[in-house]
Amino acid sequence: MRKEIYTEKSPAAIGPYSQAIEAGDFIYVSGQIGINPETGDVAEGIEAQTKQVMHNLQAILTEAGSDFSQVVKFTIYINSMDNFATVNDIYGSYLTKPYPSRATVEVSRLPKNVLVEMDAVVYKK
Repeated sequence: MRKEIYTEKSPAAIGPYSQAIEAGDFIYVSGQIGINPETGDVAEGIEAQTKQVMHNLQAILTEAGSDFSQVVKFTIYINSMDNFATVNDIYGSYLTKPYPSRATVEVSRLPKNVLVEMDAVVYKK
């Protein structure tokens, strides 16, 4: 059985998908971009966007009764590997050991021309 996870504290999906889906012991969080859910505006710059992405992910996890400590897999999509160190520093400040597994992929373009997008898989105990 699947259960949709939704919170107004994170931006609504901009396509035909859910913010997150709980299925069995896992929560699959859709890609989040640096949109402020209150204003609908995209944050400016890689630092602000990365922080907003992490804030959006955190809001969804809270709604699902979870947190970053239960994430087992992150995928990060960035428009330039030149932003890798900045994203990594901010991303790391939200997490504790043991860190989740992760992939980082450079892409030519992201929705709304943002600089970073992240999705997550969570193991729910």
